[in-house]
Amino acid sequence: IDFRNEGASCGILRDSSQSPGSSVMSSLLQNAHRIVVKVGSALVTNDGRGLDESAIERWAAQIAELRRMGREVILVSSGAVAEGVLRLGWEKRPKRVYEKQAAAAVGQMGLVQAYETHFRAYGIRTALVLLTHANLVDREQYLNARMTLNELLRLGIVPVINENDTVVTSEIKVGDNDTLGALVTNLVEADCLVILTDQKGLYTADPRRDPSADFVSSAEAGRPELEAMAGGAASSISTGGMITKILAAKRAARSGANTIIASGREENVLVRLAQGEAVGTHLYAASSKLHARKQWLADHLRMVGTITIDAGAVSALRNGKSLLPVGVVGVEGDFVRGDAVGCVTEDGVEVARGLVNYSSDEARRLCRAHTEEIEERIGHLDR
Repeated sequence: IDFRNEGASCGILRDSSQSPGSSVMSSLLQNAHRIVVKVGSALVTNDGRGLDESAIERWAAQIAELRRMGREVILVSSGAVAEGVLRLGWEKRPKRVYEKQAAAAVGQMGLVQAYETHFRAYGIRTALVLLTHANLVDREQYLNARMTLNELLRLGIVPVINENDTVVTSEIKVGDNDTLGALVTNLVEADCLVILTDQKGLYTADPRRDPSADFVSSAEAGRPELEAMAGGAASSISTGGMITKILAAKRAARSGANTIIASGREENVLVRLAQGEAVGTHLYAASSKLHARKQWLADHLRMVGTITIDAGAVSALRNGKSLLPVGVVGVEGDFVRGDAVGCVTEDGVEVARGLVNYSSDEARRLCRAHTEEIEERIGHLDR
């Protein structure tokens, strides 16, 4: 099925590389210069049987070829916890946080060693970068991470990125590496995110349960019907599932990046994609690119508070205006001036995000206030 023509009916494709009434579809990676490649735990650890050294060698070879083609590549890799579970002799992935953190610390050693060894064989240096959500919501840390990654790429080094599971807590956790891949894509303004998984791509239903499910070759990232198709749990090895990949594509599209979901077990898949072959599901970004600061705000996974606003304020925000107290009907959460908060309708639908000028206590006292009443209510008037 090809969803590329917005408003048109969906057509079943005889060949996933062709769309009805058009020429052969070319890969979204063909003209991409800066690429983020994410590989999942099931691939890295051979479905939990230990690091798949032959697979890692193949990816190193393919990324080396992409670099010879003039591409810049950042690798986001899962697998530390899964490898640690195996090294520790545990039968299944632990549920307690400190056990996961211990497994991550043990497994990260083997994961980094494998990547370093196989990339070195092609004369490529690598660098390990461990991130948490907290690193990306703090503006200074966000910019530092951006500059570091840009410098590594300038030096010809392949950054290998993972979530810092050893120290991460639920409050600062990204949660899955599909989302982390999208956040990194936006951070470095990459052209394309490639998510390598153990599935061919997206189907209209789970093909393991529904043999009649159709393969989706192309669609606009963020279309709501894609999330319905992608419902389903992850495996015992991974933490994501197809739904996190669809949501990652939606997030990456905010910075104008396309996303490809393809099987990491396909022969030479990255090189074939770079050469123009349309392997997997291609999700293209149709929306315009957000300004860098707005992109940073959009990538906050958790808001510290919410401001409930009336219909007039919703209209004002959508027309590019600031939020005035007179349009505020409620305040939730505990925050200080400069924190990131969400703006929601009276029905609870988020319509905007922003940096608040007043603390939560002050904001509550300012609900429905006109501008000339602000100083009278809280004793001062901020810009």
